[in-house]
Amino acid sequence: MYADRMELLGTETAFEMLAKAQELERQGREIVHLEIGEPNFPTPANITEAGIRALHNGMTKYTPSPGLLEPRQAIAAYISKTRGISVTPDEVVLVNGGKPIMFYSIIATVNPGDEVIYPNPGFPIYESVIRFAGAKPVPIPLREENNFRIDIDELKSLISDRTKMLILNSPQNPTGALLPREDIEAIAEQLLDRDIWVLSDEIYEKILYEGENFSIASVPGMKDKAIILNGFSKSYSMTGWRLGYGVMKRELAEKIAQLVVNSTSCVPGFIQLAGVEALTGPQIETANMVKEFKERRDVIVKGLNEIPGVSCLSPSGAFYVFPNIKAIKRSSAELAEYLLYEAGVSSLGGHAFGAYGEGYLRLSYANSMDNIKLALQRMKDALEKL
Repeated sequence: MYADRMELLGTETAFEMLAKAQELERQGREIVHLEIGEPNFPTPANITEAGIRALHNGMTKYTPSPGLLEPRQAIAAYISKTRGISVTPDEVVLVNGGKPIMFYSIIATVNPGDEVIYPNPGFPIYESVIRFAGAKPVPIPLREENNFRIDIDELKSLISDRTKMLILNSPQNPTGALLPREDIEAIAEQLLDRDIWVLSDEIYEKILYEGENFSIASVPGMKDKAIILNGFSKSYSMTGWRLGYGVMKRELAEKIAQLVVNSTSCVPGFIQLAGVEALTGPQIETANMVKEFKERRDVIVKGLNEIPGVSCLSPSGAFYVFPNIKAIKRSSAELAEYLLYEAGVSSLGGHAFGAYGEGYLRLSYANSMDNIKLALQRMKDALEKL
């Protein structure tokens, strides 16, 4: 009855665990949510007001599929300034959230039988879309002993004549690791003379505590090979607005716009104009949010390392920790279920992010400090019973 290709699609376990947690809440349980990657801060008021003004000004009709010129100009100027490259509005496509850039970019550039190298543990939608496109997913392991960075020699060994794309994510979900400039440059060196696209997922760029963000698009010779994925959900607490964008060479942007025409038509205009305000307006609320995230990070890392059988590196960015729970002798899925039902703490098993995520949990600290402290105490009490 259903198309065979639907069997190739995976899912995002965060939403499955969220549903389980919400069912327990309906039964009267008090659950601390550390499963979903969603800032608990409101969208800054100036952004919301910009969206409302646009609605009152009649911005309720279709827009061009790549997006209105004003937001594409704003994004082009922002990327040009922050990446040190020259970007024009016709190299920008606005989409409904960040995920469509993953989907459209892979569909537009990868043929069945091609290979795509992707980070593992990593965001599960990468592998899902690679499979859906009929391509072969090739995981590049991110290992704790290497601070969850890419091993350049291992990457070299994985690149083949069939490699069509490499996916990078920094700061990274689920580990919070940052790829330093020297790693990015070493990776680019492997690609400069090859016909390989790079999908650079930079959605957490503003949520950084140490080090510097460096885009592979900034490496000389890499701009036309790179597809920058970015958006507004994480940096501006706009998850429900569904506003993302891709920056890429003009010819590919035209292909991506074709896919937009054939799927969603366009992003609502009032949302696009709210995005302009996000990029060009005051940045103080984002800075304050990141300051608060850093304080929460320090608390959750310290607390996890005080729990017997748990160890945790301190992430450089994003708002996730990826504690090692191998000493507890339970699978990550079993432990996540145990913590949900026994402790009322909703987390994710590392297996949800790929085979190399087994033996870890992912906890989002995009929750209040009080809830983080409560979760730590509940986890400690529950794990002592094991």
